Amino acid sequence: MRKWKIALGTAVALGAISVASVHLLDMGSLSLNAGTAGAAPAPAAFVMPVPVVNVVKKTIPIYLDYAARTEPIRSITLQARVPGYLQEQSADDGSDVRQGDLLYRIAPQDYQAALDQAKAQVQRDTATLDYARSNLGRGTELAKSGYIAKDVFDQRTSTLREAEASLAVNQAAVQTAELNLSYAEIRAPFTGRIGRNQASVGTLVSVAGTVLNTLVQLDPIYVTFNPSETDLAQIEQAKAAGPVDVDVLLPGDTEPTQKGQLTFIDNTVDHSTGTITARATIGNAKFTLLPGQYVRVRLHIRQQPDALMVPQTALGSSQLGKYLYVLGKGNTVDQRIVSLGPTNGDQVAILSGVSEGDQVITGNLQKIGPGMPVSPLPQKPAS
Repeated sequence: MRKWKIALGTAVALGAISVASVHLLDMGSLSLNAGTAGAAPAPAAFVMPVPVVNVVKKTIPIYLDYAARTEPIRSITLQARVPGYLQEQSADDGSDVRQGDLLYRIAPQDYQAALDQAKAQVQRDTATLDYARSNLGRGTELAKSGYIAKDVFDQRTSTLREAEASLAVNQAAVQTAELNLSYAEIRAPFTGRIGRNQASVGTLVSVAGTVLNTLVQLDPIYVTFNPSETDLAQIEQAKAAGPVDVDVLLPGDTEPTQKGQLTFIDNTVDHSTGTITARATIGNAKFTLLPGQYVRVRLHIRQQPDALMVPQTALGSSQLGKYLYVLGKGNTVDQRIVSLGPTNGDQVAILSGVSEGDQVITGNLQKIGPGMPVSPLPQKPAS
């Protein structure tokens, strides 16, 4: 009887534990379902926004670029044509002068005295000539009447001719003295810029022996460069079609500062370098360019129509070459291997790989890859 009671009590306890377990499981399930019902749905996958531009077709200029150096058209050394003491420097060092401006003056007193002396001799010879002419005129009448000997008449004729010759000599001496006096003033033979003075005032200068200064012409100015022989055919073809325009760019510039035309191509190719010397004449009214300056020249040789243009910033590089990311079907990334043509500003011509109207991705290039979905941003209107 006691064993039966113990068994019954054990069964009742186990039943109570089972009911409690079921109740706890139901409460946990209700709590779990309640938490799940109140949670937000999972977010959608992120799609990278990318700026895009259309491939456009337009006509672009074709250029040939070269390193170049400026040279003066005329550059001279200023020297005296007559000796003497340097009396004055009229133009400051490094100043811009015009043709005919006074640069230096040599003491003119000696040359003025020589001119005055030559003029006095001309006056004396003029008086002598007048007397000889009058004397010969009287002798002519006397010779006709027989009152003068033939020898005396010939002497009077000879005296007249000597007087004429003497007057001509002294007239030439006057011209020489005037030239020497004018040479005492050294004037600019052309418009340009003088350099640093090399003879102080008071220096005794000699003929073509003392350097006073240098004068260079700055407007226009030469720009000399060396195209390769492989470019020579294109340059000659462009030259045959008309004047070849040349742009000059200073170091660091992206836009030309001066313009000119191709004016010279040498007649021989340098066999050691495979290049030929060419030269352009450039207007330099503001004296921006100076002789000896290194610049870059750009020859406009032709126009290329129907060029497919994209921004250079859209280009990428791989082991296969240059490529572009193009917006494909379903707004996915399509990689195109391209071949490049000439550049025009910040754009580059594409010879193969894209077509007109393709949309090229220009931003976030490091964050996307072929086949990835992207979200194209609205294109900005062209300015």
